[in-house]
Amino acid sequence: MQNNYIVDGHCDSLINYVENDRTLNDPSEGGQWDLQRARQSGVALQFLAAFIQTKYKPNRSLQRGLQLIDGAHRFIAKYSDRVFLVQSKTDLEQLPDPARLGILLSVEGGEILGEDLFMVDIIFKLGVRALGLTWNQRNALAAGVGETHTQLDLTQLGRQVVQRMNQLGMLVDVSHLNEAGFWQVLEVSKDPIAATHSCAMALCQHPRNLTDQQLRALGRHKGVVGVNFYPRFLKESGVATRADVVRHISHIAEVAGVETVGLGSDFDGIEETPEGLGQVGDYHYLREDLLKTGFSSREVEQIMGRNFMRLLSDVLK
Repeated sequence: MQNNYIVDGHCDSLINYVENDRTLNDPSEGGQWDLQRARQSGVALQFLAAFIQTKYKPNRSLQRGLQLIDGAHRFIAKYSDRVFLVQSKTDLEQLPDPARLGILLSVEGGEILGEDLFMVDIIFKLGVRALGLTWNQRNALAAGVGETHTQLDLTQLGRQVVQRMNQLGMLVDVSHLNEAGFWQVLEVSKDPIAATHSCAMALCQHPRNLTDQQLRALGRHKGVVGVNFYPRFLKESGVATRADVVRHISHIAEVAGVETVGLGSDFDGIEETPEGLGQVGDYHYLREDLLKTGFSSREVEQIMGRNFMRLLSDVLK
């Protein structure tokens, strides 16, 4: 694998494509992520999230999830000369591809499974390789961070889903999961896991962020945290900047090890961005900042992409 390539653990741009708001190719259409700027900035692999919005829950979660997955396949087919679907270790070995950007299809919200374990196999066959067990709410698997007055455990189905994902070679994503569920996933999962788009609680007291104890546990289990660019996760008050992203990266590296931290922009899923990091074309500024902060070239490579690549190599079949 070449140096200086990027893996982004989360973006929500797929909704724009499915709803015909943008082609996800032309920067002039607006938005925070598009194919042209992603390739120019050095993105080698993009996690593309099928986010099931609250308005579709519970009754239309499956239909909406399948609609988004279908949209991802249509996007990949339309730009097949520039993107390809990453589903296996063999696919990972093709990265970075000088001509094509890898797409790893994820689903944000276990509601797509309903209450049926067999649905894990169905979405796997449809190319999904990462699943966020919850969004902020409760579902048949677990409870999200929005369940502020409860500390609900994983359900029996939730445990079975984690085990089946291990067997198939799917990445378990604990961003949005409540703390009780987080600890149980670590107990159940034989494979390392990810918080694909989260930040450090010690720097910003937001329920979506992870405590130092959680960060250390992820590090011990060879997991990865993709630092989220949402200003409200980066800073409790005032204007967030690119320096705040660097601050969270530095903290996670110090607490859990540099091999535990990656990037999870949440582009097109956040209504505001840090100053100086407003869209996918700005990644080179972040790389320069990390070097100036004192990270070595090798450590910057790890943060920008190699850590997520190592994690996926451990999980995918």
